Amino acid sequence: MFRFLPGPIKAPFAFSLHTVNTLFWALPIFLLALLKLALPIPPLTRALSRALNFCATSWISVNSLVHGLTLDLDWRVEGLEDLKSDDWYLVVANHQSWTDIFVLQKVFNRKIPFLKFFLKQELLYVPVLGLAWWALDFPFMKRHSKDYLKKNPHMKGKDAETTRKACEKFRHIPISVMNFVEGTRFTPAKKAQQASPFQRLLKPKAGGAGMVLSAMGGQLHRMLDVTIAYPEGAPSFWEFLSGKIRRVHVHVRSLPIAADMLGDYESDKEYRARFQTWLNGIWQEKDARLADMLKRD
Repeated sequence: MFRFLPGPIKAPFAFSLHTVNTLFWALPIFLLALLKLALPIPPLTRALSRALNFCATSWISVNSLVHGLTLDLDWRVEGLEDLKSDDWYLVVANHQSWTDIFVLQKVFNRKIPFLKFFLKQELLYVPVLGLAWWALDFPFMKRHSKDYLKKNPHMKGKDAETTRKACEKFRHIPISVMNFVEGTRFTPAKKAQQASPFQRLLKPKAGGAGMVLSAMGGQLHRMLDVTIAYPEGAPSFWEFLSGKIRRVHVHVRSLPIAADMLGDYESDKEYRARFQTWLNGIWQEKDARLADMLKRD
């Protein structure tokens, strides 16, 4: 309907619709979260969590509708067969742009449980959104450098503790735990800085995903390995809203989480090494798949 608008008009128009949609759903999300905090009765808490996830899913649905009305995009998505909305998933993906989040939300909305992202603690202070993420039980993490931990050894293990507490909340209703295991968005400069062995990916950091599996034990049945490709180059979110890209390709591979992939990531060195090797193997395959997805265009 609004696809004809030129980019300089389309982007602020779409952003305004996103803002209105966010403010609309933020109010019931805040109220439900406060009620959940005030009345910590397990059956009521679970019911309120479902209501919060319904609001969040509706929020995402309207965002996707905005994109459909304003953007002329060729979506090529593979691998959504046999996904369930009542199961528990660990979702990992390559990361190139803030647009990745909107892509993942559109692709998986109502096909698997609502995605919960691990966020940097600083994002808690983003106006409206920070409180909405807190209300929806998104876990906020504060990463510490090795030098910092050497000077402050009492802080060691805090992220693992935060992960465990977050995952306790995830045990009662189906959930999809999302992790960008590269830890940051890919750029050629970052690739060179860390001497990444991959052509189009940064090195995967296994800690976050490993701690989630450790905390949730056998409750997570499958891992969704997601590869996102932008044939015209990874856009900024503003470029995405402006319609500067026309194609988004997504490949989803569902992998079983075998018993030998479960263990104590924090304390068991043998398990940690095995898990890191497994994830590196997945990343090697992803690098080749991403090259193939781009080559097809």
